[in-house]
Amino acid sequence: MTYTRLLQIALVAFGAVFCLVWPLTIVWPAGWAWHDGPPMASHYFMMIVGVYATLGLFLIAAARDPLAHASLIWFTAVSSAVHAVIMAAQASADPMQGGHLVGDVPALLLVAVAFGVLLPRARAEAGRDGVLRTA
Repeated sequence: MTYTRLLQIALVAFGAVFCLVWPLTIVWPAGWAWHDGPPMASHYFMMIVGVYATLGLFLIAAARDPLAHASLIWFTAVSSAVHAVIMAAQASADPMQGGHLVGDVPALLLVAVAFGVLLPRARAEAGRDGVLRTA
């Protein structure tokens, strides 16, 4: 299997998870939600759900031609790493938020590492095939 194909699979899989943040908070609130009560009780949370669902749809669309959407993939990788680091620090400081250290923090780090490893390899792979794309 090529790195480009692995990247396409990762884009669809992580895109789907980003689209499913809301249901994940219902199934496991301690690992995914940062407020008490139902998801719709927090305007901030619903805004974040909307942003992540939109990002998820764009990641799924980017799977058709990942190299043409490199900036979106890098944004997702870097912003996920930053989000995970901040969230880990906050969860470490608040014992009531420890579920995030085994929930969304590792999930975000997995996204960052997967995209950070697969995208450069897919680009190199395309270069070896003589189909060098810039984006």
